[in-house]
Amino acid sequence: MLNVAMQSPEGCPALVLNADYRPLSYYPLSLWGWQETVKAVFLERVNIVSEYEREVHSPSVAMKLPSVVSLKCYVKPALYPAFTRFNVFLRDRFQCQYCGNKDDLTFDHLIPRSRGGMTRWDNVTTACAPCNLAKGGKMPKIAGMFPRQNPYRPTVYELHRNGRLFPPNYLHESWLDYLYWDTELEP
Repeated sequence: MLNVAMQSPEGCPALVLNADYRPLSYYPLSLWGWQETVKAVFLERVNIVSEYEREVHSPSVAMKLPSVVSLKCYVKPALYPAFTRFNVFLRDRFQCQYCGNKDDLTFDHLIPRSRGGMTRWDNVTTACAPCNLAKGGKMPKIAGMFPRQNPYRPTVYELHRNGRLFPPNYLHESWLDYLYWDTELEP
């Protein structure tokens, strides 16, 4: 087990790239903590692409912490993402599909569950709490509320594209050559 020398390495996550040097995920960004990264290096599962200046030490080994690693074996990305609340919000770019609000988000069943509506991609949309409350258990036509975008099952690629609209607050300079954030479009 490696011991920490001087400063804590907790602030040194590694960007994880697939074997083709693309991030495994943009949102959330594919990051590993320093311990998981060091373990993967010693198990020879990753290549070190870039390093921090910070080092960790054991009695016999000193190593700079990796800041970017690539998997040695390519992981084929799934075509379709899992249905989760977060992924619904990401598909809908974190805004209410009725009014455009970006606060107090929930999800709404277009066909209410009380009327047989299922919890699945093509029946669930992002809604702010006031719009969700206003629509209640009514059908869209009765409520007079129609989503700006009809709900659909997105591809992983579409979620990655949307994720690039929301860059994280912190990006280490060694990561920038591997990340492509769309800074001209507003989320």
